[in-house]
Amino acid sequence: MTSFDARLRVVGQSGLPLGVEVDLTGDHMIVTTAGEPLAEWVWDEIRISASPDGYHIRAEGEEIVLNVTEGARFASELGRRTGNR
Repeated sequence: MTSFDARLRVVGQSGLPLGVEVDLTGDHMIVTTAGEPLAEWVWDEIRISASPDGYHIRAEGEEIVLNVTEGARFASELGRRTGNR
């Protein structure tokens, strides 16, 4: 299992970031909080871009930002799974 601790915030919404776990195992990105599923996307459903404020994930008409604890390892895993997205 390839999982990462992160803080999630939704672009355009106020409030504190939410503590989440991001699982990159298999052909999905799965985001959970407190052991409960929050989001699950297949790689073709999302667009990811790295910015100074975190990883921007665009899916289903929304945009979230992940601040990942192990940023370098996360970037490496993303590269292996998504190629040049």
